[in-house]
Amino acid sequence: MGAAVTVVDAHHHVWDLSVRDQDWITGPELSPLRRNFTVADLLPQARAAGVGRTVLVQTITVPEETPEFLALAAEHEPIAGVVGWTDLTRPDVADELARLRELPGGRYLKGIRHQVQGEPDPEWLLRPDVRRGLTAVAAAGLVYDLVVLPHQLPACVKAAADHADLTFVLDHLGKPPIASGEREPWETAVRSLAALSNTVCKLSGLVTEADHASWTVDDLRPYADVVLDAFGPERLMFGSDWPVCTLAATYGQVLDSARELTGESDREHIFRTTATRVYDL
Repeated sequence: MGAAVTVVDAHHHVWDLSVRDQDWITGPELSPLRRNFTVADLLPQARAAGVGRTVLVQTITVPEETPEFLALAAEHEPIAGVVGWTDLTRPDVADELARLRELPGGRYLKGIRHQVQGEPDPEWLLRPDVRRGLTAVAAAGLVYDLVVLPHQLPACVKAAADHADLTFVLDHLGKPPIASGEREPWETAVRSLAALSNTVCKLSGLVTEADHASWTVDDLRPYADVVLDAFGPERLMFGSDWPVCTLAATYGQVLDSARELTGESDREHIFRTTATRVYDL
């Protein structure tokens, strides 16, 4: 990857606690995140790391956040796309997606995500009302980001097989248990997902699944190698997961570790063209 190539960061967040609480930030381990993280905080770090375009991803399941993110994208050029949230189970979800597209910055809406990792039903994605919502996402020409835990991956495989016209983007490799060093049943499930051509994976969220204080690139490598082999570089994209990553690493350290985990011939896809194509940036 030459110096002239502009890196795309396909996964980051922002929030302002004076606007609304981030109710998932609980307990002492997450306490460093209990402050504001703004676009103004992100951009100097991103630019210093050679990142020229970013994808802003939803954080909480409230309808007000996505319009705010679309407006931010319209105001800040580096934000080239937004993965927002809407209630997939609402009967008028197609109309709601159309409404979001008509808002200021609506053209930046590229995908939808729901915190499936927090759903007690491991087959939430297979519910009839959710399936109807996924059909609407596909019809709108959007992609669907999957934020799930390993035990929820089998349902992701079924959902992706049932919605062949929808691109599913697996965030954070499906959160493998890096800190423990275990790979099964995560590896088998993630390879099953990768076998479907309408799936893509983000090389993101690794450092926070490892030991926050003592992780090394070698700790991350077995998991990165699995998705490199299973998806191939043309279906892998880099994401910083800033500011969540700051629990374990700086923005620059996350990018540097991703470069170490990938071969030079793969980096054009992983750091630029996959995200550009999948999110239509």
